Amino acid sequence: MASSEVGGDVTSSGSVEASDSSIMGDINVTPMVDVMLVLLIIFMIVTPALLAGFQATLPEGAHLKERPEEDDRTMFGVDMDGAWYLNKKPIKKADAQKLLEQEFLKHPDDKVLFVKADKNLKYGAMLELMDVAKKAGAAVVAAVTESKPGTERLAEKAEKGAQ
Repeated sequence: MASSEVGGDVTSSGSVEASDSSIMGDINVTPMVDVMLVLLIIFMIVTPALLAGFQATLPEGAHLKERPEEDDRTMFGVDMDGAWYLNKKPIKKADAQKLLEQEFLKHPDDKVLFVKADKNLKYGAMLELMDVAKKAGAAVVAAVTESKPGTERLAEKAEKGAQ
């Protein structure tokens, strides 16, 4: 048999067999699979943590004017269990007034408190929240709701008719 230049022997079929060489012809995918599994586990852990926090089913309203959410708004949330959230971060009820006062100091010209509350929340919980907001200096307490399906066109017509 004739010897080839790459360190192997040429067989009768013309292919080269490695003799003492440690070169592999296959791609090793094990490191890539390991990295992908680690990324999958990270995403499985991080995604629920990102979604955790304020969860509420908002009440539905008709003839609403849609406004995009802005980061500089003071957003207060109350979930179905009665837990309080300020800007999507859980807070204690005892600390709510102090935290709201600090939040209103960030934008003293705009003391509007946007409230997202679960639709099944008892009215007394909303009164408690509104009392705390008033003591903290809120000028306006605005309720955030969802639009009923099909009422978007009615709201547009009402807005055009008012102009």
